[in-house]
Amino acid sequence: MSIVLRTTSLYRLGRPGDTESAPLHGAALCVEAGETVAVVGPSDAGTSTLLLCLAGMVDPDGGVISVAGHRLSCRPEAEKAAVRAAYIGLALPSHRLDPGLTIQQSIDLRRRSALRRARRREQNDLLAALRIGHLAATYPSQLRGGELTRAAVAIALANRPRVLLAEEPTRDLTAADEAAVIALLTDRAAAGLAIVVASSSPAVLRAADRVLTLVNGSFRR
Repeated sequence: MSIVLRTTSLYRLGRPGDTESAPLHGAALCVEAGETVAVVGPSDAGTSTLLLCLAGMVDPDGGVISVAGHRLSCRPEAEKAAVRAAYIGLALPSHRLDPGLTIQQSIDLRRRSALRRARRREQNDLLAALRIGHLAATYPSQLRGGELTRAAVAIALANRPRVLLAEEPTRDLTAADEAAVIALLTDRAAAGLAIVVASSSPAVLRAADRVLTLVNGSFRR
């Protein structure tokens, strides 16, 4: 398998009062196509900061991030946005759904931004797999916590990304809904999707190929 996501010696200095900039201290990670890597750690470990850096939403103070062979770190925002649109799916709490678009419209927009087309049936199948097919025409404000979580996963997968970055993608879900999310992610991984997920769910951790523990901004060996 080829390496789709690679980081080398990521450093991020903590900013007082900034909850999205917990420090990173030399975190290094390689994720292959088809691999699911779960990241766990205490609340101040830096898991959110790590995912934001991997998404190009936050620049590290040191180190390099590359996705599908394209450098993502420390580039102009327009270039980072182009890499995200082409290769990355985001299901992060800080990456909120557009309140002015229905779930179906957000999926359609995600497809167009990635310059990819898909039949409406394929999009409907994605929502059905997550047990929210009946919510395609609803707006984010009309959704409950667990429905929002699954809608975010659907939109993140809509552009057929090479990498999925997700934080607690099964939070607030029933056991049946959590199983549906895990089954979909497992299927996508089998088709070559690289997944990095920060989660405290035992079911998600069991489904992962690797579980890495982040403590004080570094992976514990």
